[in-house]
Amino acid sequence: MKIITTHKGADFDALASVVAASLVYPDAMLVLPKSINPNVKAFLAIHKDLFDLKSPKDVDCEDVDTLILVDACTWNRVEGLKGLRKKEDLKIIIWDHHTGGDMNPAIQYQEKVGAAVTLIARELKEKRILITPMIATLMLMGLYEDTGNLSFSTTTVEDASTCVYLLERKADLSVLNSFLRPAYGEMQKRILFEMLKSSKRKKVNGYKLAFCKVDVDGHVGNLSVVVNMYRDLENVDAAFGLFFESKKDKCVIIGRGREEGLDIGKLMRNIGGGGHPGAGSTMLKSEFLDYQGITELISELIRGDQKSSVQLGDIMSFPVFTVPDDTTMEAVALILRDKGCTGVPVVKKKVLVGVISRKDFKKMRKDIHMKSPVKAYMSTEVVSISADKSPWEAIRLMMKHDIGRIPVIKNDDIIGIVTRTDAMRYYYNLLPD
Repeated sequence: MKIITTHKGADFDALASVVAASLVYPDAMLVLPKSINPNVKAFLAIHKDLFDLKSPKDVDCEDVDTLILVDACTWNRVEGLKGLRKKEDLKIIIWDHHTGGDMNPAIQYQEKVGAAVTLIARELKEKRILITPMIATLMLMGLYEDTGNLSFSTTTVEDASTCVYLLERKADLSVLNSFLRPAYGEMQKRILFEMLKSSKRKKVNGYKLAFCKVDVDGHVGNLSVVVNMYRDLENVDAAFGLFFESKKDKCVIIGRGREEGLDIGKLMRNIGGGGHPGAGSTMLKSEFLDYQGITELISELIRGDQKSSVQLGDIMSFPVFTVPDDTTMEAVALILRDKGCTGVPVVKKKVLVGVISRKDFKKMRKDIHMKSPVKAYMSTEVVSISADKSPWEAIRLMMKHDIGRIPVIKNDDIIGIVTRTDAMRYYYNLLPD
């Protein structure tokens, strides 16, 4: 079975790309994430019956052999389909105007255009596939939204040509005006005022940057447009809005730039998000919510040409103490106590095969189990990281897998270990003392 889906928080470009892709793959199921943009929600309240859209809960991942992902290229933006990530034989096809990604697709259509729907429109034109006025209208809504009515710096000649193509196919501009709501209302005005009050400017690698911190309560629409306005008012090369929602323990970071050499999307990918050269965003959770730390992290990435100049070798602990997989649990308990650590890697003939931690001792039910080998209770789903990765990538893995330590690997050998303490020291100080 084939499915077509898009990113969580789906906007009009995402919805339009799903629907347009169904014309290219008519035998595929259309799957729309549960979380969608408010404007899209309003549109679907009236038009949902026109499209056979399913929810992720309607999908049996075991039956899926082909995933067609539009307007996204990373697993962390796929909602409600975790079972697909584990499938080794899954064929992945990507249509996206963002570059990069972590999905190892069999086929990919990724180019720097203003909207993903532009890439699919090209395919429809080449294959002479007919589209209805309603689909043309939806596609134009996606194109207009992601290019700011063709005004954003990421807009290309092909985006403008696609606009002509869709208008020729009777796209209805009056429908666009009804659902592409004004981006700037009273709420956005208040947010922009708060952004300007908290604004801090700095210069990094020759780029003029502006940062601001705003506390928000619940969803605020069109923040990306407000960040664009903030950047223009500050007259900087790039602006970053940090929107903290304390009740949900999260921070949304939105960046907007206009300098060709400063890739905002690349910056955001380094801290778990995504985007394209002129725009990007990410969301941070749990303890990683320090305003000063985030601004310094972004500045450090810019100093390192959008890549962290600090590598894991600069902060990891070494040499690494390991235990053979036939060590008894009783012996491991003594080691953890004597070393004052919460876990250690487990090896078999010097090859990493697992990790044993204090929480694994809860699996035992009888005292006699203390005589069992560590391989009976260790976690075999080992999360490791290569030595050339950045500390932030280690932090992302810790947050994702809820683990406190990650072995650092080079040429299949364990050369160090990075712990939550190492990560926190980097996060708050950025550079080791």
